[in-house]
Amino acid sequence: MATLTGAHAERVTRVRDLQTVKGRKEHGRFAFEGPTLLEEALRSGVAIDELYVSDAVLAANATVRQLDQRGTPVYVVDDRTLRKISDLDTPTGLLGVTAQRSGDLGAVLRGPLTLVLADLNDPGNVGTLLRSAEAFGACGVVLGRLGVDPYHPKVVRGAMGTIFRLPFAVASATEFAEAAAAAGTAIIGLAAGGTSLQAVGLGDATALVVGHERRGLGSWEVPGIRLAGIPMRGAAESLNASVAGSIGLYVLSQRCQESLEASKSQDYPP
Repeated sequence: MATLTGAHAERVTRVRDLQTVKGRKEHGRFAFEGPTLLEEALRSGVAIDELYVSDAVLAANATVRQLDQRGTPVYVVDDRTLRKISDLDTPTGLLGVTAQRSGDLGAVLRGPLTLVLADLNDPGNVGTLLRSAEAFGACGVVLGRLGVDPYHPKVVRGAMGTIFRLPFAVASATEFAEAAAAAGTAIIGLAAGGTSLQAVGLGDATALVVGHERRGLGSWEVPGIRLAGIPMRGAAESLNASVAGSIGLYVLSQRCQESLEASKSQDYPP
């Protein structure tokens, strides 16, 4: 049964803590907002720890009422409380809390294609790239330890549900380089003037490294990395990190698929 709770309740303070990196680490949980992300979480098999909703959302949203009936803790809060726990200027009236997922670096690097974000700090770019990684078939994502927290509210919103599904791990450049070498993963770094993405050599497992918004690859230009660029015909000198990374993912995913199909045709000749 949905329960009324006030702005000063201890549980509300804990949810408010989730707006900060420190609070998310301390509680091992993160918050997401809005009916779309709730549906994405449920579609992904994510367990919802708590829901905080307005009277209007409880009355209008059948999914919230069903979760309430099934035993998910649902708390009805007023507008003041919603503003307190939301990072949005205009709260949606629905905020969910769920557990963070821990990722294994070695496991993330075993797939045919992995995206690596070299300490990116812009949460909008990171959210978009997580979404692109899932869309173009990457098996996982490595996020730089010095970059934005993957559970930052803007990352969660920008990823549009990917955060609930796609395996990811957090690592330093050194940790990544050692794990990639152990896994036999080929490393490709996006860089202006590098070999065309259409021509750079791939491995059975390949990691695409997208550089920092201002500093580029920096310390992530690790031993053995192959630098590759996106040919551009216009006058623009560079692309936004999320745009460049998304294009890179698309090109490499196509090449990985072509390589897989060619391998299958050799194993099973007509």
